Amino acid sequence: MKTIALTKTRAGVKLAVFAVFLAVSIAAPFIKQQFITGPIVNAVLYISTATLGIGAGVLIGFLPSMISAWAGLLPIPLLPMIPYIIMGNAILVLTFGVLRKKNFWLGVGLASVLKFMFLFLSSSFIINFFIKTALPKPIIAMMAWPQLITALAGGIIAFILLKIIKVKT
Repeated sequence: MKTIALTKTRAGVKLAVFAVFLAVSIAAPFIKQQFITGPIVNAVLYISTATLGIGAGVLIGFLPSMISAWAGLLPIPLLPMIPYIIMGNAILVLTFGVLRKKNFWLGVGLASVLKFMFLFLSSSFIINFFIKTALPKPIIAMMAWPQLITALAGGIIAFILLKIIKVKT
């Protein structure tokens, strides 16, 4: 009988960490509460960027919206927003990834504001020019100020968790 030994390689550990972050970001939309899901997803984006790099953060940011749409968790009128939500996540990851080593909080703050502004402006444009039916205010609001709050909350959660796992912030 042969025994196979699994060794901890740097790539293997990174892959396992990536898989955990990916699983959390995919599972979070099933909570169906923006003020819970949003901070979780944003925290995962910040943490994955800090621990695995910008590329991993962007890739992880692609999936929660796709899963939400596929599972019917995103309101149907917001389905045209999926590419913009993905771009908003990429803006958050890129901004944070570039600024976090200079100043963690500057990175979180600017990333949150830029994501919020991008989603608010792009959703306003799409809703006003392409969606021909009146949308309920709660659906419209999903792409407004809650985006800023959930991105900032995700940054706070990420800061705490990064301190706990002793990753330099």
